[in-house]
Amino acid sequence: MEFNDSLSIGMDDLSRNDDLQIPDELPMMAVRDVVVFNYMIIPLFVGRPGSVEAVNEALNGDKLLMLVTQRDATKDDPSPDDLYSVGMVCMIMRTLKLPDGRLKVLVQAMAKARIKKYLRTEPSYRVSVAVVEDKEPGEITIEVEALMRTVREQTEKIMSLRGILSADLMMIINNIEDPGRLADLIGSNLRLKIPESQSILEEVNPVKRLRLVNSLLSKELEVSTVQAKIQNEAKEEMSKSQREYILREQLHALQKELGDSDERTQEIEELEHKIRKMKMPKAVRKEALKQLSRMEMMHPDSSEATIIRTYIDWILDVPWKKGTKDQLDLLVAKQVLDEDHYGLERVKERILEFLAVRKLNDSTKGPILCFVGPPGVGKTSLGQSIARALGRKFHRMSLGGMKDEAEIRGHRRTYIGAMPGRIIQGLKAVKSNNPVFMMDEIDKVGADYRGDPSSALLEVLDPEQNVEFSDHYLNMPFDLSRVMFITTANMTDTIPGPLLDRMEVIRLSGYTLEEKLVIANRYLLPRQIKENGIKKSQIKFNQETVTRIITHYTSEAGLRNLEREIGKICRKVARKIAEGGKGPYSISLRNLDSYLGPPKNIPESEMETIDQPGLVTGLAWTEVGGEILHIEVNLMPGKGKLILTGQLGEVMKESAQAALTYCRSCTEDLGVEAEYFDKTDIHVHVPAGAIPKDGPSAGITIATALYSAISGKKVNKQLAMTGEVTLRGRVLPIGGLKEKALAALRANIPTVIIPALNEKELVEIPEDIRKKMTFHPVKDMSEVIELAFSRSAKSKRRG
Repeated sequence: MEFNDSLSIGMDDLSRNDDLQIPDELPMMAVRDVVVFNYMIIPLFVGRPGSVEAVNEALNGDKLLMLVTQRDATKDDPSPDDLYSVGMVCMIMRTLKLPDGRLKVLVQAMAKARIKKYLRTEPSYRVSVAVVEDKEPGEITIEVEALMRTVREQTEKIMSLRGILSADLMMIINNIEDPGRLADLIGSNLRLKIPESQSILEEVNPVKRLRLVNSLLSKELEVSTVQAKIQNEAKEEMSKSQREYILREQLHALQKELGDSDERTQEIEELEHKIRKMKMPKAVRKEALKQLSRMEMMHPDSSEATIIRTYIDWILDVPWKKGTKDQLDLLVAKQVLDEDHYGLERVKERILEFLAVRKLNDSTKGPILCFVGPPGVGKTSLGQSIARALGRKFHRMSLGGMKDEAEIRGHRRTYIGAMPGRIIQGLKAVKSNNPVFMMDEIDKVGADYRGDPSSALLEVLDPEQNVEFSDHYLNMPFDLSRVMFITTANMTDTIPGPLLDRMEVIRLSGYTLEEKLVIANRYLLPRQIKENGIKKSQIKFNQETVTRIITHYTSEAGLRNLEREIGKICRKVARKIAEGGKGPYSISLRNLDSYLGPPKNIPESEMETIDQPGLVTGLAWTEVGGEILHIEVNLMPGKGKLILTGQLGEVMKESAQAALTYCRSCTEDLGVEAEYFDKTDIHVHVPAGAIPKDGPSAGITIATALYSAISGKKVNKQLAMTGEVTLRGRVLPIGGLKEKALAALRANIPTVIIPALNEKELVEIPEDIRKKMTFHPVKDMSEVIELAFSRSAKSKRRG
């Protein structure tokens, strides 16, 4: 049996035969989801075979049927243990056979009864029953009257809250004076759980039954009050949303009638048109349209809609397949490079090689170049020149001090204020997917709790991986293989090994005096004259003046300080012209001091060099280029101690120990006794004590200085040297040969001793420098000693 919608009404208007005799044996049918109370008329749908058989048996007899509720409504074939023992004897008033074989019956509850015994279980239940009579309520006391009034009031409140208040039903309830009948009527109309309804049915004391109903009513009233509150709040919110929706739709309709377009709809249509029109990968277009559909369904003022709109704008701004056409005329490219920069032949040659390969193979990937050199040699400006030569867009990005990995890969869209990384931002700025992308100061990238940007760059700066570079914000692969990445650094020591391995390192050395003169006349002077608002005819420089500025006011591998000094002169001339001066103003050696003050540097060639034993000139490499290194050794009576001063690093101190050990093995050549070193304290000092120094390349210089001090022989003043020394006097190779050679040339020292293993690197030094200098490749200290104490060393290698 399946229970449909039950209807409970009062029985005052129904004819009821109080003298009806209830037989001892009746067919029994189980019902679920409902407890039948006295005085109820209820329709039932009967579908289970056993239930249909029971109904037919009752119809063939006196139409009386025992109805009992199941404990578990889910069971289709309940056993006697699954049924309550107290139920209701009902009379079948009407039946209707449905097309699907089920019966619809209308029954009227006649009397409460208890099952004494199950007489039959198949094919339908037949039971022996005993009628359960209610106790007499007795006299209606004031307490019982108050209880009945409370029950009526609570029932009215519950029905009102549930929206099922019926005037007819309340009239019937108010007219009932019997507490038992009142309890049954209200219990049948409350939506109670089956065990609670059954407990009301089984209670035979009318007053107790009414109290039980009262307690259940109090509980139901609380639940109904909270439920009604929740429903009202939801309804108010829904009404507000519906009202806004209706008003918005009405506004749209009015705008349509007036010919005004809906901005929101127009915006969605425009975005969809842009997405379909723009060239982008299929996966990107699919994702963009998906996000657009999501945005269309959202309220335009919601934060999520704003985030999606920003995301779609980024997708449309990124140049997925938009690039510039390369300038593949090698002669034009070479002319552009020569116009912008003087010298730098290796770099220009590499760019022209790339163009040549690009001309023959259009699918070639962009190279990853790393320009390493001292500050001011033109690394950054060279990137702009390369872009102009290739006919590409140029974007510069500084990596100095960057510590957040999200700067490279971007933030995920879940974060407030999320943005793509600097790579995607740069491509958006230039509107091209194949620009020259310069990353400055890659050697100064840091790392902290926010990640390591240099590790994120491993994917960016790898032509094999950056084909599908994934930015966290876009969350879609972007092809970076067409981008030409150029990085710059002052030194490679701080660049992580895996990152350095992905780049093609091109070293830029400092400029010679002649190169600085050409660059100053060709680029620096015209630029500073123009920037300071001076006409060319109002100021004149001669070559001697520019040379003196280079030699006496700057000491650098690059050109920044030189440009500053020229700018300082131009500013002073600009002030004179602004005050009414007419010019032209000639800058000469005689009046240079009035513009720039006294010279800041005195060239080595002009310094008074003390020609005495124990003083040797060495060469060192620094981040800002090559430097001259004077090493002094002094001897004192003592106990054989070696004193090292001048802020020397551990490697340099070990070189000094190795040099001393070599000298102690040469007592015969030095002309001293074996006990000499035990009675003499040796002090090695490297001037410019405020500057830290380290590295093994001063080994032969220290050894020569020791040899000179002990032997009392003077070293050739026009000689500089560099090389690492071993305990047995072998000379090992060093780095930075070109920078060291330039430093010797700036100091006007024409002769340099170098390790023989570095001889092959001389080809990297420009030919005009090699012609001015003499290089002596040596293999061991005996050759160094021979050259150092020879007043006119013969050239073993001339440029």
